[in-house]
Amino acid sequence: MRKISSLLALLSLTATLFAQQTQKPVLHGRHWMAITGKPLAASAGATIFNKGGNAVDAACAMLAATCTMWDVLSWGGETQALIYNPKTGKIIGINALGVAPTGATPEFFKGKGMNYPPQYGPLSAVTPGTPGGLCMMLAEYGTMSLKDVLAPAMQLADGYPIEAQTANSMERMKKQIKEWPYSKAVFLPHEGKEREAPEAGEIFRQKDLYETLAKMVDAEQQALKKGKTRKEAIYAAQDRFYKGDIAKEFVRGAREQGGLITEADLANWKVKTEEPLHINYKGIDVYKLSQWTQGPVMLQALNILENFDLKSMGFNSARYIHTVYQAMNLSFADRDFYYGDPAFPPQEPMQGLLSKEYAKQRAKQINPDKNDAKAGPGDPYPFQGQTNPYKAFLEKWGTASAMPPSEEWLSQLRLGTTSVEAADKEGWVVSITPSGGWIPACIAGKTGVGMSQRMQSFVVDETENPFNVVAPGKQPRVTLTPTLALKDGKPFLSFAVQGGDTQDQNLLQFFLNVVEFDMNVQEATEAPNINTNQLRLSLGGDDRKAKPGSIILQSETPDWIRKELRKMGYTLSFEERTSGPINAIYFDWKHGGFWGGSSNHGEDYGIAW
Repeated sequence: MRKISSLLALLSLTATLFAQQTQKPVLHGRHWMAITGKPLAASAGATIFNKGGNAVDAACAMLAATCTMWDVLSWGGETQALIYNPKTGKIIGINALGVAPTGATPEFFKGKGMNYPPQYGPLSAVTPGTPGGLCMMLAEYGTMSLKDVLAPAMQLADGYPIEAQTANSMERMKKQIKEWPYSKAVFLPHEGKEREAPEAGEIFRQKDLYETLAKMVDAEQQALKKGKTRKEAIYAAQDRFYKGDIAKEFVRGAREQGGLITEADLANWKVKTEEPLHINYKGIDVYKLSQWTQGPVMLQALNILENFDLKSMGFNSARYIHTVYQAMNLSFADRDFYYGDPAFPPQEPMQGLLSKEYAKQRAKQINPDKNDAKAGPGDPYPFQGQTNPYKAFLEKWGTASAMPPSEEWLSQLRLGTTSVEAADKEGWVVSITPSGGWIPACIAGKTGVGMSQRMQSFVVDETENPFNVVAPGKQPRVTLTPTLALKDGKPFLSFAVQGGDTQDQNLLQFFLNVVEFDMNVQEATEAPNINTNQLRLSLGGDDRKAKPGSIILQSETPDWIRKELRKMGYTLSFEERTSGPINAIYFDWKHGGFWGGSSNHGEDYGIAW
């Protein structure tokens, strides 16, 4: 009997250990770490580290590589970054999001019969942000030349074996790609054949993009020959993109295809730096970019969830899932109504939205036994000593659609991009969520640069969100949301994810996995999450309304949890993988190293030393 008991105990222990194994190993490093959405792009970061670059240099190289590989983004997109500077102990926010061009007004789009700016094509484009963001980060916080940092991307532009994921996207989207001559020339090299896009493994060449990058490097090198400093020379390259011959060709090509962007729009655009928003969750300071992104959603949700004993509920129990779902719904409803470009009036009520007292009020709204199908925006103004000027809008604010989410709706919910994570032994930490200009991208003339599609995240009706109405020179509120967390004043976690409106849903749960349930970073990236569909889409067509009680669960969710959730009013759908893809770095101060986590969803990859 004792032998049987011992055997059962051993089998139980073996099963437990097996269950804790991850599909990808934890990545360990002592000197540096580079993680991003493509293996070749991670190699670009490793190359820069091996040449003596810091984490900013490596992050810029990875950013350049992912843009060149069309990792659901391109060079004409936008870059959102958080950088920890070990010299100051401060976190800097980088806002390299483009702006709506001249003529982009609500009246313009309404005159074309549009309820939102379009999903694709020249009229969906804000000005490019990534070239300026990369140059600014490299000039101010990096150590290397633009020539060195762009070298891997230029090699890729000269030709690399394209992976199936991107090549198949080109083939799948070829009908739309054929609407734009410059895109067709790049993406469909076998036009007229049965398969017009490149095959997986085919050497994919981008001559025009290579020339654009070469022109930027040439501008830098000419400036250095004239005695300019490293920083000044990098900004000379930036100027060539935004004010020189590259800008002229970009604008010519964009307007030829029906776009609105002018040379003045490019010349007047500037990268912004900001002090990030942050809250403290149980002794950990969590930092996000401000309300021009959806980042504060995660901060609001953490404030709400701080009022509950999550750990005692048990990981992914019905009670835990319900509580997290409700907190996310309340936070996303506030995002949908109150977030926008802080450079334009009216001023968003962020002090109230991020106050602990407001979070307590929102937490009290959560029914412990039932989903709230009418969860909508709250009123944060009293928590910053003001009266809400938009009560009339709130009273008319429709919260939901009776229709279940369609496949198209769900694809827009989690529309991908990439993420870049880098850290080094000197203490520099970089977290980036770049995006924009994904396939099918409209390429602007002979630049090889795909234009952003971010204009679609504006609204044209102020009753929907008075803070995010399209206007020339204004930034749309984006879903892109890197994260840094400090503990005891030192880096604790750096993490980001792709996936449209699901980004802060997955990042919130990743963070709770680590902090509340003691998972390591790889376990936390692979652990099953939930996704709420009870929010308004930031991307897509006209159907953007919330889908009350609609929840996505991991396909192995136990029957008893499914049953309990249905009793609470949920409509369940299932997917095999629901956790990301997330990339992350944990800082192990006890042992003096880094722990890396890289999603098991697709092609995300990390390299460390």
